[in-house]
Parts: sequence; structure tokens; C-alpha cells
Amino acid sequence: MNLSKKQSQFLKGEAHSLKPVVQLGNNGFTEGVLAEIENALAVHELIKVKIPCEDREELKLYVEAIVRESKAEKIQLIGKTLVLFKQSENQKIELPKK
Repeated sequence: MNLSKKQSQFLKGEAHSLKPVVQLGNNGFTEGVLAEIENALAVHELIKVKIPCEDREELKLYVEAIVRESKAEKIQLIGKTLVLFKQSENQKIELPKK
């Protein structure tokens, strides 16, 4: 799913008030973390993931892996917080027209 600039901006606004629902632990990005992300996306469609990582390159690798494995759209990365969107069949979030 390719989001337009307008849709991305809308989702950034929607995500502003959200708290992170998933946080990577000491073990990094595991199968359990992926399952939590997928469950949260199925329920909420738009989530924040906290990635406690000091190295920028490592953070970038985590973000790429999370986006690839969850098949979600990366909306933005603010510091160590990743905002993801994946529309469910119910379409809880009504996106603006492209």
C-alpha cells in the first residue's frame, strides 16, 4: 500500500497523541516482538513502537526489519519511536482520498 503525502500527514497527526504499545527488550527484535506488533496493528492499525537503541545504524536496521517483517507502512521515526500503519479488513481509520 502506497500512501500519498496527504494520507501520511493525516496519520502523523493521528499518531501524535498515541503512546508506544510495543517496546523492544534486551533481546532485540524477536519472533515474540513481531507477534506483538502484528497483534497491535490488527487491533489499532496505527501504533508506536519504542526501540531502545543507542547506535543509529543499529536503530536503522531494526526499523527496516520491523517494517519488512510486519508488512506495515513506516509513517515516521521520531528519535527512538517508530510509527507504523497497516490497514485491517475492518478499516478502523478512514484515510483521506489521495
